[in-house]
Amino acid sequence: MVKDKYIVMIPVRGGSKSIHLKNIKPILGRPLVYWSIDAALGSSNIDKVYIATDSEDIKKCIKSHEKFGVDPRLLIYDRDPFNARDVSTTEDIQLEFSVKFDYENLVFIQATNPLITTADVDGAIKEFERGCYDSLVSTVVQKRFYWNFNSDGSISEIEHSIQKRPRRQDWNGVLAENGSIYIIPKKNLEKGRCRLYGKIGTYIMPDYTYYEIDEEYDWLIIEAIMQHRNLKN
Repeated sequence: MVKDKYIVMIPVRGGSKSIHLKNIKPILGRPLVYWSIDAALGSSNIDKVYIATDSEDIKKCIKSHEKFGVDPRLLIYDRDPFNARDVSTTEDIQLEFSVKFDYENLVFIQATNPLITTADVDGAIKEFERGCYDSLVSTVVQKRFYWNFNSDGSISEIEHSIQKRPRRQDWNGVLAENGSIYIIPKKNLEKGRCRLYGKIGTYIMPDYTYYEIDEEYDWLIIEAIMQHRNLKN
Protein backbone atom coordinates (compact mmCIF):
# COMPACT_ATOMS: atom_id res chain seq x y z
CA MET A 1 0.00 0.00 0.00
CA VAL A 2 1.30 3.45 -0.95
CA LYS A 3 1.76 5.68 2.07
CA ASP A 4 -0.18 8.98 2.01
CA LYS A 5 2.28 11.81 1.34
CA TYR A 6 0.18 14.65 2.77
CA ILE A 7 -2.80 14.29 5.05
CA VAL A 8 -4.75 17.07 6.72
CA MET A 9 -6.02 16.85 10.27
CA ILE A 10 -8.54 19.44 11.48
CA PRO A 11 -9.29 19.24 15.23
CA VAL A 12 -12.80 20.36 16.17
CA ARG A 13 -13.90 19.53 19.68
CA GLY A 14 -17.41 20.15 20.90
CA GLY A 15 -16.56 21.72 24.24
CA SER A 16 -15.58 25.26 23.34
CA LYS A 17 -16.19 27.45 26.38
CA SER A 18 -15.99 30.90 24.76
CA ILE A 19 -18.52 30.19 21.97
CA HIS A 20 -20.87 27.20 22.30
CA LEU A 21 -20.28 24.62 19.52
CA LYS A 22 -18.09 27.24 17.86
CA ASN A 23 -16.78 24.92 15.17
CA ILE A 24 -20.20 24.42 13.57
CA LYS A 25 -21.69 27.82 14.32
CA PRO A 26 -22.63 29.49 10.99
CA ILE A 27 -20.34 32.21 9.69
CA LEU A 28 -21.46 33.83 6.47
CA GLY A 29 -24.20 31.20 6.30
CA ARG A 30 -21.95 28.12 6.63
CA PRO A 31 -20.65 26.19 9.66
CA LEU A 32 -17.21 27.46 10.63
CA VAL A 33 -15.39 24.18 9.98
CA TYR A 34 -16.72 24.00 6.39
CA TRP A 35 -14.34 26.74 5.26
CA SER A 36 -11.24 24.81 6.34
CA ILE A 37 -12.58 21.56 4.89
CA ASP A 38 -13.20 23.23 1.53
CA ALA A 39 -9.67 24.65 1.47
CA ALA A 40 -8.15 21.24 2.23
CA LEU A 41 -10.28 19.17 -0.17
CA GLY A 42 -9.63 21.65 -2.96
CA SER A 43 -5.93 20.78 -2.97
CA SER A 44 -4.70 18.03 -5.27
CA ASN A 45 -1.67 17.68 -2.96
CA ILE A 46 -3.82 16.32 -0.13
CA ASP A 47 -4.49 12.58 0.01
CA LYS A 48 -6.90 12.55 2.94
CA VAL A 49 -8.61 15.01 5.28
CA TYR A 50 -9.38 13.85 8.82
CA ILE A 51 -11.80 15.68 11.09
CA ALA A 52 -10.77 14.86 14.65
CA THR A 53 -13.73 15.37 16.96
CA ASP A 54 -15.40 14.17 20.13
CA SER A 55 -18.81 15.65 19.23
CA GLU A 56 -21.78 13.83 17.71
CA ASP A 57 -23.25 17.18 16.68
CA ILE A 58 -20.13 18.01 14.67
CA LYS A 59 -20.11 14.56 13.05
CA LYS A 60 -23.74 14.94 11.97
CA CYS A 61 -23.09 18.44 10.62
CA ILE A 62 -20.27 17.18 8.42
CA LYS A 63 -21.93 13.95 7.28
CA SER A 64 -25.11 15.82 6.30
CA HIS A 65 -23.25 18.04 3.82
CA GLU A 66 -24.09 17.04 0.25
CA LYS A 67 -20.42 16.97 -0.80
CA PHE A 68 -18.50 16.23 2.39
CA GLY A 69 -20.74 13.31 3.30
CA VAL A 70 -19.82 11.36 0.17
CA ASP A 71 -16.23 12.48 -0.48
CA PRO A 72 -13.97 9.43 0.03
CA ARG A 73 -11.03 11.65 1.03
CA LEU A 74 -12.92 13.13 3.98
CA LEU A 75 -12.84 10.96 7.09
CA ILE A 76 -13.95 11.46 10.68
CA TYR A 77 -11.64 10.44 13.48
CA ASP A 78 -13.04 9.88 16.98
CA ARG A 79 -10.54 11.65 19.21
CA ASP A 80 -9.98 10.40 22.73
CA PRO A 81 -12.15 12.48 25.13
CA PHE A 82 -9.09 12.78 27.38
CA ASN A 83 -7.43 14.81 24.62
CA ALA A 84 -10.51 16.96 24.05
CA ARG A 85 -10.50 18.65 27.45
CA ASP A 86 -10.02 22.36 28.08
CA VAL A 87 -6.48 21.61 29.31
CA SER A 88 -5.56 19.42 26.34
CA THR A 89 -2.90 20.75 23.98
CA THR A 90 -2.64 20.70 20.21
CA GLU A 91 0.27 18.30 20.58
CA ASP A 92 -1.92 15.87 22.57
CA ILE A 93 -4.28 15.28 19.65
CA GLN A 94 -1.48 15.36 17.06
CA LEU A 95 0.48 12.64 18.85
CA GLU A 96 -2.63 10.56 19.54
CA PHE A 97 -3.51 10.74 15.86
CA SER A 98 0.03 10.06 14.64
CA VAL A 99 0.29 6.78 16.53
CA LYS A 100 -2.80 5.43 14.77
CA PHE A 101 -2.11 6.43 11.15
CA ASP A 102 0.71 5.87 8.69
CA TYR A 103 1.60 8.89 6.56
CA GLU A 104 4.59 11.02 5.54
CA ASN A 105 3.54 14.59 6.35
CA LEU A 106 0.84 16.06 8.55
CA VAL A 107 -0.80 19.31 7.45
CA PHE A 108 -2.45 20.58 10.62
CA ILE A 109 -5.21 23.10 9.91
CA GLN A 110 -7.21 24.92 12.57
CA ALA A 111 -10.86 25.67 11.85
CA THR A 112 -10.61 28.91 13.79
CA ASN A 113 -9.14 30.73 10.78
CA PRO A 114 -11.81 30.44 8.05
CA LEU A 115 -9.91 32.89 5.84
CA ILE A 116 -7.71 30.02 4.62
CA THR A 117 -7.93 29.06 0.93
CA THR A 118 -6.81 26.12 -1.20
CA ALA A 119 -4.12 28.39 -2.63
CA ASP A 120 -2.76 28.75 0.92
CA VAL A 121 -2.66 24.98 1.43
CA ASP A 122 -0.84 24.49 -1.87
CA GLY A 123 1.45 27.45 -1.23
CA ALA A 124 2.44 26.15 2.20
CA ILE A 125 3.26 22.70 0.82
CA LYS A 126 5.26 24.23 -2.03
CA GLU A 127 7.29 26.36 0.41
CA PHE A 128 7.80 23.39 2.75
CA GLU A 129 9.24 21.32 -0.10
CA ARG A 130 11.23 24.18 -1.63
CA GLY A 131 13.05 24.97 1.59
CA CYS A 132 13.60 21.34 2.62
CA TYR A 133 12.36 22.33 6.10
CA ASP A 134 11.80 20.03 9.07
CA SER A 135 8.47 21.78 9.74
CA LEU A 136 6.56 24.88 8.67
CA VAL A 137 4.13 27.41 10.16
CA SER A 138 1.92 29.99 8.48
CA THR A 139 2.49 33.58 9.51
CA VAL A 140 1.59 37.15 8.67
CA VAL A 141 3.92 40.14 8.57
CA GLN A 142 3.23 42.63 11.35
CA LYS A 143 4.62 46.15 11.15
CA ARG A 144 3.92 47.16 14.72
CA PHE A 145 6.31 47.99 17.53
CA TYR A 146 6.27 45.24 20.15
CA TRP A 147 7.52 45.47 23.74
CA ASN A 148 8.42 43.07 26.57
CA PHE A 149 7.95 43.50 30.31
CA ASN A 150 11.12 43.64 32.39
CA SER A 151 11.35 42.23 35.91
CA ASP A 152 11.09 45.72 37.43
CA GLY A 153 7.86 46.52 35.57
CA SER A 154 9.46 48.67 32.87
CA ILE A 155 9.37 47.63 29.20
CA SER A 156 11.95 47.02 26.47
CA GLU A 157 11.52 47.04 22.72
CA ILE A 158 11.44 43.85 20.63
CA GLU A 159 12.97 43.73 17.14
CA HIS A 160 13.33 47.50 16.85
CA SER A 161 15.38 50.33 18.31
CA ILE A 162 13.79 53.34 19.99
CA GLN A 163 16.69 55.45 18.71
CA LYS A 164 16.18 54.30 15.11
CA ARG A 165 12.51 53.63 14.56
CA PRO A 166 12.19 52.45 10.96
CA ARG A 167 9.62 53.89 8.61
CA ARG A 168 6.92 51.37 7.77
CA GLN A 169 7.95 51.23 4.11
CA ASP A 170 11.60 50.59 5.04
CA TRP A 171 10.94 47.83 7.59
CA ASN A 172 10.55 44.11 6.99
CA GLY A 173 8.47 43.89 10.18
CA VAL A 174 8.10 40.83 12.42
CA LEU A 175 6.29 37.54 11.83
CA ALA A 176 3.23 36.48 13.83
CA GLU A 177 1.61 33.04 13.76
CA ASN A 178 -1.94 33.23 12.44
CA GLY A 179 -3.01 29.83 13.75
CA SER A 180 -3.90 28.51 10.33
CA ILE A 181 -1.45 25.96 8.86
CA TYR A 182 1.32 23.80 10.31
CA ILE A 183 3.22 21.12 8.37
CA ILE A 184 5.43 18.49 9.96
CA PRO A 185 6.58 15.02 8.90
CA LYS A 186 5.35 12.17 11.09
CA LYS A 187 8.92 11.26 12.10
CA ASN A 188 9.66 14.83 13.24
CA LEU A 189 6.41 15.15 15.18
CA GLU A 190 7.15 11.96 17.07
CA LYS A 191 10.79 12.90 17.59
CA GLY A 192 10.19 16.44 18.85
CA ARG A 193 6.69 15.80 20.31
CA CYS A 194 5.79 19.30 19.17
CA ARG A 195 3.95 20.78 16.18
CA LEU A 196 7.19 22.49 15.06
CA TYR A 197 10.64 20.96 14.99
CA GLY A 198 14.16 21.51 13.67
CA LYS A 199 14.68 23.87 10.75
CA ILE A 200 11.38 25.78 10.62
CA GLY A 201 10.09 27.46 7.48
CA THR A 202 7.15 29.79 7.02
CA TYR A 203 4.42 30.41 4.50
CA ILE A 204 3.35 34.06 4.69
CA MET A 205 -0.37 34.64 4.35
CA PRO A 206 -2.14 38.01 3.71
CA ASP A 207 -2.19 40.37 6.68
CA TYR A 208 -5.99 40.15 7.08
CA THR A 209 -5.61 36.46 8.03
CA TYR A 210 -3.96 37.56 11.29
CA TYR A 211 -7.25 37.10 13.13
CA GLU A 212 -8.48 33.73 14.42
CA ILE A 213 -11.68 33.02 16.29
CA ASP A 214 -11.24 32.62 20.03
CA GLU A 215 -13.77 35.15 21.36
CA GLU A 216 -17.04 36.71 20.17
CA TYR A 217 -15.37 39.91 18.99
CA ASP A 218 -12.99 37.84 16.80
CA TRP A 219 -16.06 36.38 15.14
CA LEU A 220 -17.40 39.83 14.32
CA ILE A 221 -14.07 40.96 12.88
CA ILE A 222 -13.56 37.89 10.70
CA GLU A 223 -17.14 37.83 9.45
CA ALA A 224 -16.80 41.49 8.43
CA ILE A 225 -13.56 40.68 6.56
CA MET A 226 -15.21 37.74 4.80
CA GLN A 227 -18.20 39.87 3.78
CA HIS A 228 -15.90 42.56 2.43
CA ARG A 229 -13.86 40.04 0.43
CA ASN A 230 -17.01 38.42 -1.00
CA LEU A 231 -18.27 41.81 -2.19
CA LYS A 232 -14.83 42.68 -3.57
CA ASN A 233 -14.59 39.41 -5.50
